[in-house]
Amino acid sequence: MANTTVLIVTVTELAGSVGLILAVLVEVGALLGNGALLVVVLRTPGLQDALYLVHLCVVDLLAAASIMPLGLLAAPPPGLGHVRLGPAPCRAARFLSAALLPACTLGVAALGLARYRFIAHPLRPGGRPAPGLVLTAVWATAGLLGALSLLGPPPAPPPAPARCSVLVGGLGPFRPLWALLVFALPALLLLGAYGSIFLVARRAALRPPLPARGARLRSDSLDSRLSFLPTLRPRLPKGKAALAPALAVGQFAACWLPYGCACLAPAARAAEAEAAVTWVAYSAFAAHPFLYGLLQRPVRLALGRLTRRALPRVPKAWYPRALLQRLKGPPDGPALGPSAAPQQARELAGGPSLSLPETT
Repeated sequence: MANTTVLIVTVTELAGSVGLILAVLVEVGALLGNGALLVVVLRTPGLQDALYLVHLCVVDLLAAASIMPLGLLAAPPPGLGHVRLGPAPCRAARFLSAALLPACTLGVAALGLARYRFIAHPLRPGGRPAPGLVLTAVWATAGLLGALSLLGPPPAPPPAPARCSVLVGGLGPFRPLWALLVFALPALLLLGAYGSIFLVARRAALRPPLPARGARLRSDSLDSRLSFLPTLRPRLPKGKAALAPALAVGQFAACWLPYGCACLAPAARAAEAEAAVTWVAYSAFAAHPFLYGLLQRPVRLALGRLTRRALPRVPKAWYPRALLQRLKGPPDGPALGPSAAPQQARELAGGPSLSLPETT
């Protein structure tokens, strides 16, 4: 019995250590990735959704600088932190979590809708709502949902386990409403936006190309009609047409669906899975720079250009070919000029000279 207890304690400590390492990696990835993407977006002119990308990077950086360190220091179970927060810091942590998570999910949905408008209606800028107005509505909703977390029961004093998340006692009776607005609504908007983008790409791929202006009309013979008929099985769009929607919707569901389900579960069941579902949701902050940044070709080109500028320039003397020539050393014999080298080659070959005899 004692051996079993020791084994359980050892497994628990090992799981806590592995969880702590993964959490630190997520934290570092969120800080570095969003910081680099923010610099690239601010220095890349011409990005149509630049304001939405900047907003997403700022929200992720705020989360990585506030609620993620609190999760490392004060979240249960033991092994992910042993700091006990008082009532006031615990309420502040609840407010930040309840406000930053909606700002992130609603910002992702706004970015998806903006990309759909840019792709489906590129020539109608007047019908688009202003990005500033959309982001103002996002932050107003996030502030309202954050204020709801203050209406929950007060946190226990420091000797008791610290429950500073919105999953356990943070929202009280408003947890279903919070889950509906934070997870269900953005998921539906994101699914509709990227599904429409896929349909637009599919229709564009199946549409026959228009004839060039001024092209010679083909004959109306039967052979001409048969030779230029479209194929009976048109090539459906693959790869690019389905990659972005699948990645965006799949990443959102994988990161946020467990957290949303935990919000609808009873408080006791949510407390058991609090650390796992919380850090699965926090991994979205580290995935956003790669999903919404590196998949864009202008962002990749700008990142490569800024990286080449930041790296020190290697002198030409240290190029592989020049370095190999330096290692071989100078060639044997005196250096030959451009006119002497062919003459010497002919003499060594023993062939007759093709030069004309000198006239006297």
